Amino acid sequence: MNTNDNKIKNYSEVLDTKYGVDGTSERLVFEQKAYDFYSGMVLHQARKGAKMTQEELAKRTGTTKSYISRIENGSISPSVGVFYRFIAALGMRIEIIKPIG
Repeated sequence: MNTNDNKIKNYSEVLDTKYGVDGTSERLVFEQKAYDFYSGMVLHQARKGAKMTQEELAKRTGTTKSYISRIENGSISPSVGVFYRFIAALGMRIEIIKPIG
């Protein structure tokens, strides 16, 4: 890995060095935290795009404002069922598409 120009050339090597190779418990913990963070950002941006407060989303989905806050902060991940309730309440949909090839 060459970082002389302060650009990462191989991100997998960086992750391997810092969190262990794919499949190790340290790497799995890191990846789960990354997914939690990303999921929170997606929910936050979707909620803001819908011009909805955390309290409004909580009422529409049968959750609490603090629960939504913890998700948006990346502290926790919602269950799949709750995630689908968020999507519906925000007027969105999920499409699962099988890649060609």
